[in-house]
Amino acid sequence: MTSPADPPTGGGTSGQRRLKLLAVTACPTGIAHTYMAAEKLSQAAESLGVDMKVETQGSIGAENVLSDNDVKGADGVIIAADKDVDLGRFAGKRVLSVGVAEGISHPKRLIEQVRSAPVHGGGGGGGSAAVEGGGGRERSAAYKALMNGVSYMIPFVVVGGLLIAVSLALGGDATSKGYVIPEGTFWAHVNAIGVIGFTLMVPILSGYIAYAIGDRPALVPGMIGGWIANTGELYDSKAGAGFIGAIVTGFLAGYLVVWIKKVQVPKFVRPIMPIIVIPIVATTALGLFFVYVIGKPISWVFEHLTDWLSGMTGTSAILLGAILGLMIAFDMGGPVNKTAFLFGTGLIATGNQTVMGMCAAAIPVMPLGQGLATLIRRRVYSEQERETGMASLFMGMFGISEGAIPFAAARPAQVIPANMLGGAVAGAVAGMAGVQDAVPHGGPIVAVLGAIGGVPMFFVAVAIGTVVTALATVTLIDLGERRRRGEDVVRGAVGPGGPEPVLAGVGVASGGAGAAAGALRKERSVTAAASAAEAPVAEAPAEKEPAAEAPAAQPAAALAEPPAHEVLSGYLTEQTVKVQLAARDKEDAIREMAALLAATGKVDDVEELVRTALRREEQGTTGLGEEIAIPHAKTDAVSAPVVGFARSAEGIEWGSLDGTKAKLIFMISVPEAAAGDEHLRILALLSRKLMDTGFRERLEAAPDDAAVLDVLREVR
Repeated sequence: MTSPADPPTGGGTSGQRRLKLLAVTACPTGIAHTYMAAEKLSQAAESLGVDMKVETQGSIGAENVLSDNDVKGADGVIIAADKDVDLGRFAGKRVLSVGVAEGISHPKRLIEQVRSAPVHGGGGGGGSAAVEGGGGRERSAAYKALMNGVSYMIPFVVVGGLLIAVSLALGGDATSKGYVIPEGTFWAHVNAIGVIGFTLMVPILSGYIAYAIGDRPALVPGMIGGWIANTGELYDSKAGAGFIGAIVTGFLAGYLVVWIKKVQVPKFVRPIMPIIVIPIVATTALGLFFVYVIGKPISWVFEHLTDWLSGMTGTSAILLGAILGLMIAFDMGGPVNKTAFLFGTGLIATGNQTVMGMCAAAIPVMPLGQGLATLIRRRVYSEQERETGMASLFMGMFGISEGAIPFAAARPAQVIPANMLGGAVAGAVAGMAGVQDAVPHGGPIVAVLGAIGGVPMFFVAVAIGTVVTALATVTLIDLGERRRRGEDVVRGAVGPGGPEPVLAGVGVASGGAGAAAGALRKERSVTAAASAAEAPVAEAPAEKEPAAEAPAAQPAAALAEPPAHEVLSGYLTEQTVKVQLAARDKEDAIREMAALLAATGKVDDVEELVRTALRREEQGTTGLGEEIAIPHAKTDAVSAPVVGFARSAEGIEWGSLDGTKAKLIFMISVPEAAAGDEHLRILALLSRKLMDTGFRERLEAAPDDAAVLDVLREVR
């Protein structure tokens, strides 16, 4: 009997079981490279006589999801991904983890290497790319939206926090009013810049959570909602709701915009919906809802927590320290944290400095603990999280508790309890030792500058709290991974009724979109039907007279094959094909192709289309390797989806993964307002088909526009 440690050698010889492998491919954008790596691995496996099933974790959802039975019978697993993939389900299997570029460039080598790869013992890597147990498709979409907000927030936390820390270290003085930088000095201006970064941090988190759910129209209500949540004065609170409030407003804004998009409006109103109507309605509704409904309870909590703490001043110092530590660590700048901090600050003037001492010991524990956790268990954190961990350690030394917010926002169920436990321990130790703080600030920097009474025990309290936080964090993360290992990871399978439609305009696709895309690959006879289910707006082809909107879905038989003149649902026509580009560099090529698309009459602003496409290139190259590039733009500069194709005989430098110049270039342009995930569907279809060597050869050899179009009709 073959075991994971002794897999069969593959091949198809008589009496020998074929090697059975699994693979997962994923790239940061979840578009082209994800599907290219999948096709390359599948082709290599077929040529080597190996059975392989590949799960793609793309922006349109997880497709070809690996089942428990698949995992049980597998001899090894290849992870070709540039983002976190949950490895917990592969415990006991040989797992080889590489970048997505390796899956594209060296698939046969990976198949050979996985046979001797180490056996995965559990744990898992992050999990941001996987469907997390229990919540199904909805939780997966929500998790991706949350991580989108966190990823955009992290630079603001790091830049703001480090600038504040450096300015305090080099220009600050410990005074009775706090750790103060003299006004008008150079370091005061550096500090002000850092404060701006911190001020923007919360709205950015909220805005990009909303953006991931409701796309561009949700960005403004999300950001303004986050600003309102963080500004307590707007709802009569001495402290804003902080990052927890931002998460709430982000999801509220995103799903509110999704709901508004579903409202049927007259056709003449549609062009102004995404830029005027939706943002104004959603922003006003969300803002007023927070101020009048959510804000009042926050203000009530703040006032009553203050009264409650006042009644505890005569009780045990250890108990009071533990309670203050719990509160300081809970929301890192929110109403609960601010209640404890301002309570300690207010008692300094009365001569009671021990309460502030408890707070001062707890304040740095969260960033120090989370930074330490990234060093203790590096494998469960992404590279970005590890870099943030180093910055968090630095911020913790200067008493900037917000350094831990990215970790708390990404893994609230694990990080917040760990933070509270460490904060409680630090506060209790400081209370037991009678540590004092003469200034309203915390962290080791205050002790270094002489504002702490009982310095040795202060550092002991901070050290113990930090270690407790770090160990509790990695323990809770490990427990979460083990729990997921036993859960069913299959989500979004297509049932007898066919693929589920996806909500129009949702930036993060649900499992239904992944199911629909899986059906596209397996059942070509229903390609057009699945497209109709996915696309939120049906546009008449450019060469026809404008027609009424198509119904949301039609019988598969009626749409089994597209008309002969249509390619990619009619988005690509002979009018948008050019057999030879004159351009010699990327920017000129994009301009030339934008002009090509403009000939259809679907481009309202050529320059804006070019700018959008170039901005996309700045985020990461669309050069896919194999002499292919697929620049794309999602912008209201176009009135309907349109796709162009052109060839370059000499090739154009595109920054491709394999170093090849782009000779086959597709340009995809879709409207911002109503495209939904249509551009992702087009990208996925093209990426898969372009991995067919014969298809590429036929495309390169086609002598004229008509012949090129004939070859492109193979894309289904």
